[in-house]
Amino acid sequence: MKSKIRYERLTFYLIFFLIFACILWIMNYTIFETKDEKQIFILAGQSNMAGRGGVVKRVWDGYVPPECHRNPAIHRLNRNSIWEVAEEPLHEDIDFNKTCGIGPTMVFANIVLEMDPQFGKIGLVPCAIGGTSIDKWSQGSRLYNDMIKRARIALQDGGTIQGILWYQGERDALTLKKAKSYKRKLEKLYGDVRNDLNSPLLPIFQVALASGEGPFMQEVREAQLGINLANVKTVDALGLLLEPDGLHLSTQAQVQLGYKLADAFLKAHYIFRTTQ
Repeated sequence: MKSKIRYERLTFYLIFFLIFACILWIMNYTIFETKDEKQIFILAGQSNMAGRGGVVKRVWDGYVPPECHRNPAIHRLNRNSIWEVAEEPLHEDIDFNKTCGIGPTMVFANIVLEMDPQFGKIGLVPCAIGGTSIDKWSQGSRLYNDMIKRARIALQDGGTIQGILWYQGERDALTLKKAKSYKRKLEKLYGDVRNDLNSPLLPIFQVALASGEGPFMQEVREAQLGINLANVKTVDALGLLLEPDGLHLSTQAQVQLGYKLADAFLKAHYIFRTTQ
């Protein structure tokens, strides 16, 4: 009788131990499977950031250069705030009222991973909307709030915002008044974004204009090139090939811009890491 009780007790403990071990295994498996930390980049501005490469008369030619290839290590946060493997057109469901084509950021991400294989997964957060002036991005505006909201959502799975890629200003070349106030508004925007994301030294990589919607492109460029804030780097798009509309970068120009942005980021990232 005693041996039977001892056997039943031993069996109970063994079953309990196995159940407990299974629970622990499932918990650990879930943690490792769901934790998906990414190196995050916020993509903002207007049409040349959203991508119009290969778009002529509102029709995209469908050509995706090899430098823009899909990569399982590159994801994007879609319109529904769900991570998915990124592919061109990257802004298709964000700048959805316009026809999107090739932009600079798939090239950028692929080159960063090629040059630094230990960089980890990249998470791209597209926010750019064509035809928007700097005022449309001011703190409290719909576009600004959406950008901050999407940036915070991107952080929920862990990871770090490595930088903002900003390409905007063509709209502000329409009038001298807009062009003259551009520098002040841009500096305020950068400060507001850094404050709202609790990252006072958040790296920002801005693109100096290659074109403008009005006659005051040079004034906007001077404002961009005159920005003298910590961790703000400028990549110049002037001279890159434009589409027939004279406003948007061609597919090949977007590839070149992606290389320029990757080079600027990698140089800044390496310097920042070595001075830590």
